[in-house]
Amino acid sequence: MSNLEQLIAELCPDGVEYVKIKDVYTRLKGTPITAGKMKEIENPSGDIRIFAGGKTVISAFEKDIPNANITRVPSVLVQSRGVIDAVYYEGAFTFKNEMWAYTADDKTSVRYLFYVLKSNMHIFRDAASGMGSLPQISLKVTEDFIVPLPPLPVQREIVRILDNFTELTAELTAELTARKKQYEYYRLQIVNKANDNNFVPIRSLGNWTGGSTPSMAETTYWENGTIPWVSSKDMKLTTMIDTQDHISQKALAETSIKLLPKNTVAIVARSGILKHTLPVVYIPFETTVNQDIKALVTVETVLPKYAYFVINAFGRDILKKTKKQGGTVDSLDVNAFMNYQVPVPPLEEQQRIVTILDRFDALCNDLTNGLPAEIEARKKQYEYYRDKLLTFKEKKA
Repeated sequence: MSNLEQLIAELCPDGVEYVKIKDVYTRLKGTPITAGKMKEIENPSGDIRIFAGGKTVISAFEKDIPNANITRVPSVLVQSRGVIDAVYYEGAFTFKNEMWAYTADDKTSVRYLFYVLKSNMHIFRDAASGMGSLPQISLKVTEDFIVPLPPLPVQREIVRILDNFTELTAELTAELTARKKQYEYYRLQIVNKANDNNFVPIRSLGNWTGGSTPSMAETTYWENGTIPWVSSKDMKLTTMIDTQDHISQKALAETSIKLLPKNTVAIVARSGILKHTLPVVYIPFETTVNQDIKALVTVETVLPKYAYFVINAFGRDILKKTKKQGGTVDSLDVNAFMNYQVPVPPLEEQQRIVTILDRFDALCNDLTNGLPAEIEARKKQYEYYRDKLLTFKEKKA
C-alpha cells in the first residue's frame, strides 16, 4: 500500500467532503490598471509581478503602481479572459481586476487547489465559449465550483507527488531549451564552415509562391476537405505532420490556389508570430498555403532539406534585417527577404550537412523521438495521475 493509500484509509475511508471553492478559500482582488499604464511602468528590475489578460506578465516597482492591491501570500490566480487558465504564485504580485485569485491559511491547500483547477480547466474553458470575441468566464464559475477536500495530510501527499512530476518535466524542458540553443549555434557553424563563399540570394533557391484563402462563405470549399491548407497556426513544428484546416478538390479546381509538391519549404511572411521568430517549416506532403505564407519549391541544385536548414540557420538575422517596421501586423519585407544571401555548397556537401542536422533536429524537435517525445510522455503521465489522484469518493452526509 502506498503512503497516499494508507493516509486515505486512515483519515477518510468513507470518502471526502465536496465543497464550493468560495466556502473554503479566500478570494483576493486585483488592481485597476490599464494596458497603457502597465507599459509605462514596466521595469525588469521591479519587485512586483503584474499579470494581465492572455499571457502578458510584467515586473514593476510597487511605488509606480497606482492604487496597488498587492498579494504577498501563496495564491492561485484565475486568468479569466482571453487565455483561460490558473497560475500558482508565491511572490509579491498583483493582477488586472478583471481576474481574481484564491488563497488559504496553509500553503499546501493553495497548491492543492491549483492542481484541482488545472485538472478541471476544460470545464472552465467550455464555460467561456460563446461569450464575445474573447473567451471569458464569470466569477461565479469558480466561486460555485465544487471540489473534493480531503484532510490536509492527504492534500500534502498529493501535492508532493504532483510537484515531483512537475519538477521532472521542468528539468526536461530546461534541458531541451539548452539543447536547442546548442543546436542553433552548431547549425549556423556547420552551414557557414562548409561553404567556400558561395552565397546566393534566397530567391535563387527555387520557385517561391504565395497562397490564398478560398471563400469561407462557400462551404463546399471546406466541408470534408482532404487537401492540407497551411496557415500561421500550423507553423509550430519544424517538420509538418498535418494542418488544422483542409480544403476540398472543388476549392482547388475553382479558385486560384495552387497545390504544392512534396518537400516544400514554407516561411511565415505576415503574422504576429514574427514578433519573436521566423517560422520555417519543412512539408513532406502535397499542400496548399494561405496568403500569409511563402512557399519554396527548390531547384535541382538545392536539396529541399538543405534549403530548410539554411534559412533556419540564418533565421534570427533574416528577421532582424528584413522585418518591416511599424504596421498593425508584423510582416517581412518580401523583397529584402528574397535578396538575403545564404551559402549554397555542392549537392554532395548539402547532403552531408542535412544528414548531420537531421539528427540534431530530431533530438530537439521531433515529437515522436528525442526530448520532445519524452516531455510529451511525461506530461500525459502527469495529467493521468493528477486526474486520478484528485478523484475521491464523496462522503455521505
